[in-house]
Amino acid sequence: MQNPVIAIPAASSEDALAHFSKAFEFETDCWDTHEGLKISPEQFVLLDVRSKALYDQGHVPGAVSLPHGKIVESKLSQWPQDILFVTYCAGPHCNGAARGAVRLAKLGRKVKLMAGGITGWLDEGFELAKTE
Repeated sequence: MQNPVIAIPAASSEDALAHFSKAFEFETDCWDTHEGLKISPEQFVLLDVRSKALYDQGHVPGAVSLPHGKIVESKLSQWPQDILFVTYCAGPHCNGAARGAVRLAKLGRKVKLMAGGITGWLDEGFELAKTE
């Protein structure tokens, strides 16, 4: 029986470097987002792209609720055109953050995805805020 880990050869070191380095242009993680919110939260907009009901039950402190299906230009007009948006959803099992990122990119906005979403945030030991 062939080992499934090595069944497909690994990329060259050069290709791996290019691939993994490029990923940082598209994603950030929960720890870096947490630090960014402490250091200079005005430099990006953190969007919770889940439903408003899920946002109200628990969200990353400082996040704005904007479900991915409602991301349209008129909802973004309050922010400068060059501001970075960071999207998140429930976690790695959810593609809402990617859906939100696609919508933002189609509107010409800079965007990254927060890998891990709510699941990753909680795994890091960070607290959620709730809407009263």
